[in-house]
Amino acid sequence: MNEHGILVVVSGFSGAGKGTLMKELLKRYDNYALSISATTRNPREGEEEGREYFFVTEEHFKDMMEKEDLIEYAQYVNHYYGTPKEYVLNQMRMGKDVILEIEIQGALKVKERFPSAILIFVMPPNAEELKRRLIGRGTENMDVINARLRRAAEEAEGMEAYDYILINENIDTCVEEMHRMIQVQHNRASNNMAFLAHIREELKNI
Repeated sequence: MNEHGILVVVSGFSGAGKGTLMKELLKRYDNYALSISATTRNPREGEEEGREYFFVTEEHFKDMMEKEDLIEYAQYVNHYYGTPKEYVLNQMRMGKDVILEIEIQGALKVKERFPSAILIFVMPPNAEELKRRLIGRGTENMDVINARLRRAAEEAEGMEAYDYILINENIDTCVEEMHRMIQVQHNRASNNMAFLAHIREELKNI
């Protein structure tokens, strides 16, 4: 069968539990790699080059943009963030399924450039639970929480573009469900052209 990895794009509302989900998936299965973004912001305390981010200068980042070395990129509060193409392709060549955690606009750009990528949108069981989780973090005031909820309402407009909607009610169930969604993609005919060609040859010569 085809050993090449698949590109998996994961988006979801702030507070839907994407981070926990990714950590758990990587802990349980060794065939996944998390994509690492390049950024022009400075490292925060405890962050390491090539682990949380690839830290680059603005000049270098713009050079990557011009050379089309980024799968997607965006600018947030005076800093650029983007996904280096070479890192992702290398991981996929090694047979890893690469998970890219980005917001909706970036996800749609990735789908344009990689039509075989699968898009998964992670959400809580209902809006009330989303609010409860955001408050439960205890890291932000109500103004920020309300801004995140308003942003979630905007993001909800783009959910139809995703291949799968994943409801994160129970983390264990959610991780297994996500793993199954990705593995099913490996069995699609379009991802197994070499294998199909090989079988056809064998059948001709049998």
